[in-house]
Amino acid sequence: MGHHQIDSLDEQILRLIAGNARIPFLEVARACNVSGAAIHQRIQKLTNLGILKGSEYIIDPEKIGYETCAYIGLFLKDPGDFDEVVAALQRIPEVVECHFTIGQYDLFIKIYARNNHHLMSIIHDKLQPLGLSRSETIISFSEVIKRQMPIEHLSDDEE
Repeated sequence: MGHHQIDSLDEQILRLIAGNARIPFLEVARACNVSGAAIHQRIQKLTNLGILKGSEYIIDPEKIGYETCAYIGLFLKDPGDFDEVVAALQRIPEVVECHFTIGQYDLFIKIYARNNHHLMSIIHDKLQPLGLSRSETIISFSEVIKRQMPIEHLSDDEE
């Protein structure tokens, strides 16, 4: 899973598009002082290398009625059931992230629920039947920091 070598132009492009995924390629080209075709080729290269994983619209869960955000640590009764549990979690639309962890939990998930009653229903009706020995829930009151990875000094170019 090594990292890929990028140059200062790649770094500049990443910084610009991380700040605004909808920035036009021509605007990126102007800011980088290169052609639009060069930017298109670099974006394609960064995508092919897996450095860029696409762009997306971000839906504000609260604005569509999902007021409760929770992180839940899952303890499996049988860790051998990992693949089946993950497949079942993929079928639960409220589960928006799932991480395989080392440490206290077997899996750590992030879910959105309409309210606390809905959260309790998800835990009781959808999660517990998956073969959990137990779970631990943390409710998030507010997301205070969310950002992209910093794009600073990634290139091997001399400054």
